[in-house]
Amino acid sequence: MNIPRKIQNIFQGVDVMEGDGATVRRSIGSPKLRNFTPFLLFDHATVGSEAGFPEHPHRGQETITYCLSGSSDHEDFTGHRGTLTAGDLQFMTAGRGIMHAEMPRESPDGSPGMGIQVWIDLPKALKYVEPRYRYVNVSQVPKVEVDQGRVTVSVILGQSHGEESKQDLTYTPIWYLDITIRPGGRVKQIVPICWNTFAYVLEGTTTFHSEVSSNEVKLYHNVIFDSAGTHIEASVPEDGEVSRFLLLSGEPLKQRIVHHGPFVCTSEEEIYQAISDFRNGENGFERAIGWRSSITKPISS
Repeated sequence: MNIPRKIQNIFQGVDVMEGDGATVRRSIGSPKLRNFTPFLLFDHATVGSEAGFPEHPHRGQETITYCLSGSSDHEDFTGHRGTLTAGDLQFMTAGRGIMHAEMPRESPDGSPGMGIQVWIDLPKALKYVEPRYRYVNVSQVPKVEVDQGRVTVSVILGQSHGEESKQDLTYTPIWYLDITIRPGGRVKQIVPICWNTFAYVLEGTTTFHSEVSSNEVKLYHNVIFDSAGTHIEASVPEDGEVSRFLLLSGEPLKQRIVHHGPFVCTSEEEIYQAISDFRNGENGFERAIGWRSSITKPISS
């Protein structure tokens, strides 16, 4: 039986200072929602060339970075390096330990770059896998049009209307869709049963429907859906404006989340060990001692 998911909560994220001079709008990972397993953080960043994210470590999670506009350089101590431009993505598994830097490039028109970064928890059994990096060019992201061309879905991870994403990008099972609805358009998007699912409105206003209600969700608001139901249903009225939202769904992990800065473990003892390993260059952080990224630039005071 097809049942649209009900909305559990709607809220707007809070501004948080991160890196050197960067401000991000954080929803998941903020006081409004500490985590939503397997999702740990959801940040919408607008970063000018005077700010950035110099060398910093991670352990115990995966990150997905989605460049919306502008461009950004990335480099890590495993030797991976690249530049993201609009529509490109990078998938980084920190595993037992990684150190990297992310620095925006100045846009030709001087405008700041925009991007989304999601942190995803790793299952306890995979917390100490070797780090890895995956790059996906915008041309490698399948797109599908539905409702007579009034809806476009970019399939970053998962499936939509017969299209399927690239495989082996994350260890933790995730669906990640970028959906644009034009005036008069309507979409029914299936999501895996019992997976935790949320949406984030990037442009315009989106109306989400369930069997009992319809809710208009404004720009930069998060929508947390109930775990029961088979799909998400959304629309834009004929007299509305184009709407764009990100839809993410992930398999819940039945484990503790102990989160301290860039380290995500399942116990306090593991956090203490992660801090010690990073400071002493041990157990995955051997290459961190003295490592400096070639892309890090001076930050204006």
